[in-house]
Amino acid sequence: MTSQLKEGAERVQSRLSELGYTNKVVELPDSTRTAQEAAVVIGCEVAQIAKSIIFRLKDSDSPLLVVASGVNHVNEKSLSNELNDKLGKADADFVRERTGFVIGGVPPLGHVESITTIIDEDLFQFKTIWAAAGHPKAVFELTPDQLVEMTQGRVMAIK
Repeated sequence: MTSQLKEGAERVQSRLSELGYTNKVVELPDSTRTAQEAAVVIGCEVAQIAKSIIFRLKDSDSPLLVVASGVNHVNEKSLSNELNDKLGKADADFVRERTGFVIGGVPPLGHVESITTIIDEDLFQFKTIWAAAGHPKAVFELTPDQLVEMTQGRVMAIK
């Protein structure tokens, strides 16, 4: 029942429903703050974890969401060149202010403002993936195609 979800997870579940998706947010007994933790708790490959990384675009001072496979590291220089803007670190206050969520629970949708989103092409090797759902212990299962639809994200190589 969604009434049992924590506030951030409830917001994600509501947004999924508003958009017409039947995906269900689940809260797990252990932390899913890192891709490794999430994979252990869920029982999937680390690569199936769609980890949300927020960067601060320096020229525009706007947030950038990169949804990466749990095993990949973002090649910031390559991405910077592709976007024609420098990538900076986003501190916890910036992440919370611009997304409405805390680091470790940032979902791919439902943010307080529109956020440019890049999706790791490596996520498409899986039938289903798992994303954060507004709280460090909340996740939801989805397909890579749903991720693109939900976020209007751009698929590209990120490593």
